[in-house]
Amino acid sequence: MASDWPLVRVEDFAEKIAMGPFGSNIKVETFVDSGIPVISGAHLRGTRVEDGDFNFVTPEHAERLKNSNVRRGDVVLTHAGNIGQVAYVPESSRYERYVISQRQFYLRCDRSKADPAFITYFFHSPEGQHKLLANASQVGVPSISRPSSNLKEIEVALPPLQEQREIANFLGAIDDRIDNLRQTNATLEAIAQALFKSWFVDFDPVRAKAEGREPEGMEAASAALFPSEFEDSELGPIPKGWRPVAFGDVATLSKGTINPMSSPEQEFQHYSLPAFDASQLPLTELGEAIKSNKTPVPPGAVLVSKLNPHIPRVWYVGDTGPHAVCSTEFLVWMPKPDFGNAFLYTLAASPAFNTAMRQLVTGTSNSHQRVRPAQLAEVRAAVISDDALAAFEAIVAPMLGRVVHNRRRTATLAEARDTLLPRLISGKLRLPEAHGAIEGVGA
Repeated sequence: MASDWPLVRVEDFAEKIAMGPFGSNIKVETFVDSGIPVISGAHLRGTRVEDGDFNFVTPEHAERLKNSNVRRGDVVLTHAGNIGQVAYVPESSRYERYVISQRQFYLRCDRSKADPAFITYFFHSPEGQHKLLANASQVGVPSISRPSSNLKEIEVALPPLQEQREIANFLGAIDDRIDNLRQTNATLEAIAQALFKSWFVDFDPVRAKAEGREPEGMEAASAALFPSEFEDSELGPIPKGWRPVAFGDVATLSKGTINPMSSPEQEFQHYSLPAFDASQLPLTELGEAIKSNKTPVPPGAVLVSKLNPHIPRVWYVGDTGPHAVCSTEFLVWMPKPDFGNAFLYTLAASPAFNTAMRQLVTGTSNSHQRVRPAQLAEVRAAVISDDALAAFEAIVAPMLGRVVHNRRRTATLAEARDTLLPRLISGKLRLPEAHGAIEGVGA
């Protein structure tokens, strides 16, 4: 049990604890196109430092900041701003060396005593977060006072090294499953958008046939749906026999108002802006917790945020329950009879449509810009034929259904991980029981 594990101060297994550079030593003017990547808060969203888009400094500048250089296995923590972030640099990371930002500090473990992944998971547990933030101030920019000194004094219940690794590997395997589902969804979304653009914006199959080529990656039955020549239109050359459509030809605005507080004990599926940003899954909340009027969300709706379109929020909701509601900042669109919600979604989520939305905003503040629905209905959206539209729907609708299913699996796995993590880290649950608890979860 937990009492079997000794309490060990961080300083007793730390090889090094060091702060990020002064702000004057790492700023926009020091960034270059390639070199040593600079870790920011955006790279610490989970337990592992995420390789992605980086700013870079030259190797020479990184060497001048060598006390703020981190390598594989180091644990990076945030001490100002979005405090409480903790992630380690995995062995599989793209780069051998990074520079941390001025709002970060790092812990280099003596790996003969402590496993970096286990320590990271400890600091993701409620106990670890509490100890890490015990000296935090929320006045002005949130910050942790004396971060290095306070980190050294934190006590961790430390099992034998092999057990640390096994616990970290178990939790890491759950995170791998979650990452794989997210990557699968990103791929499916990209395929859907690419197909929409290729067929209904760039007319790639038509261009290929007009040039005497077979359309790439398309079987004969699908290729037959596309003409081999163009005709003139008010929009310029379009596939012969096809027709331009505006957004209002494709979708109908679904209206209505619900006051959840009038049914305080009823559970609602609440599609809110924060829920979209967190997971693109609705929260289940009692009516008494939802303080303002909402718009009903029917099955198959596509939600488009009218607030601040420079932050695109387009939500393919799939099936919904009988008590689904959304923030009034979302416009609830339903496909018209000749259209499907897969086409509606890919159209509304397309970069060209978002560009059109941003040109229609009212309001001068970046935090209060909105779009009027009537204006959206006039946006010229795509050029289609009924046959190509039906074929597109048959291909893309199952993809988007899988995306929604994968989001739910991700949420189930994350909930299981968050339930098991504090019990494993504290020694209240041992691995054999944890393996049994996770079996079949997220299937």
